[in-house]
Amino acid sequence: MKKFITMGLLAAAVIGGAVQVQAEEACCPADGAKAESHISIAKGFQKLGKETGIYRFFNPQTQEEKAAAYEAALVKTVEAEISAGHFHGAMDQIHKAHGIDQALRDQLTHQVEEAEAAGYEPPLSLPPGLGQFVMILVGLLLIFLAIKKGFEPLLLLPIGFGAILTNIPMAGISAGPMPGQPAGFLYYFYTVGVESGVFPLLIFMGVGAMTDFGPLLANPKTALLGAAAQFGIFIALLGATFMGGLFTLEDAAAIGIIGGADGPTAIFLASRLSPNLLGAIAVAAYSYMALVPIIQPPIMRLLTTKEERAIEMKQLRHVSKTEKIVFPLLVLVLCLLLLPSATPLIGMLMLGNLMKESTVVDRLSDTAQNALINIVTIMLGLAVGSKLAADKFLNVQTLGILALGLGAFVIGTAAGVLLAKLMNKLSKDQINPLIGSAGVSAVPMAARVSNKVGLEANPQNFLLMHAMGPNVAGVIGSAVAAGVLLALVG
Repeated sequence: MKKFITMGLLAAAVIGGAVQVQAEEACCPADGAKAESHISIAKGFQKLGKETGIYRFFNPQTQEEKAAAYEAALVKTVEAEISAGHFHGAMDQIHKAHGIDQALRDQLTHQVEEAEAAGYEPPLSLPPGLGQFVMILVGLLLIFLAIKKGFEPLLLLPIGFGAILTNIPMAGISAGPMPGQPAGFLYYFYTVGVESGVFPLLIFMGVGAMTDFGPLLANPKTALLGAAAQFGIFIALLGATFMGGLFTLEDAAAIGIIGGADGPTAIFLASRLSPNLLGAIAVAAYSYMALVPIIQPPIMRLLTTKEERAIEMKQLRHVSKTEKIVFPLLVLVLCLLLLPSATPLIGMLMLGNLMKESTVVDRLSDTAQNALINIVTIMLGLAVGSKLAADKFLNVQTLGILALGLGAFVIGTAAGVLLAKLMNKLSKDQINPLIGSAGVSAVPMAARVSNKVGLEANPQNFLLMHAMGPNVAGVIGSAVAAGVLLALVG
């Protein structure tokens, strides 16, 4: 596991560092122009190193650093609101900010006023009524796909219903508070559950309570396949940064995580880095998760021979209860020391798993993996659907998100298969390359696809438990990748 996390961090630092923005971007330039990004692998390593828990244990954050980080976050938030045409939202962020320099406050206010005076032209403009009607049809389409086609129904159904509710004219179901009247209920669902990150984290706890890391512990080298499958995330990040200024670096990072095929992680990262694109990113993430049985098999067959697909693997060894209890604690400690920014996701995942494996809190474990996760899923879906407003979804950016997300998913699948083939060249203990595609964290769907394709080549070849190793490693890998992106561009 240590090798897995270290490899993920190094890969992320190299690739993520290639698009690392200069520290000067955190401050507004004197002339109000946007700072330019440049390629700097060294700066990526340097910043990632300073974000580790080990570094912070010996170099606690000073008040000056906290103030600078707060101002940088404010600047990024205001610029994101301006780029989306939400000028009132930008001014609200400035007014709510406390303890910032008055000169910076005045500078940001002037920047908003200039942008508002210049006007905002969305990438694709439809009359408000027509746009809302189209989005209601999109919501109905999502519900149809959930019910008729079985595409991730647990999320796409409430997301589609939330999209319909938020686009009903004059209902104000997702509107913010106004003088003399409260906000719509979906506004509170989003603010309390998604903007704060609580809903995705509770989902992760439930996933942890349902996950068995035994196959990974029985064959630890499959963790490398889970790490390789995250490669598509960083390729998509690079692709988004070169799409003619359509996406900011934060947008690109949020879009890239779609390649991990992990819905809660995608929602968590998008809520932190690119809230305006949250709806499109969530829909893309869950849509591609549902399409795993369609997207992955052609890639797997293209990159492997029939003989490779027919490779039979040894039966996995028995994993003791002690190993299963120590594992979540060890992963949590490593995460705290190496990548604190991933601790919320990893921590809740490991908490759920520890409750399951300890067997002393069966009621809590049962609640986490059943009642709690079901309730949160309903509210999370409605909250995400509230972000599918016409002005945020019906634009060129949505097409870019769908294309980049698909590319990231395809590359991640291919990377896992290719690394498995490379491992066979370097090791006498052969593994079936098909399990490499299960490194994406669509649990357990990706593992089932690996097993199905393997049975086609060899009816006696049962790969399900072997594929679960990289599959559950992919869950950890996507959370680590999200932590790296937060550390680099958050």
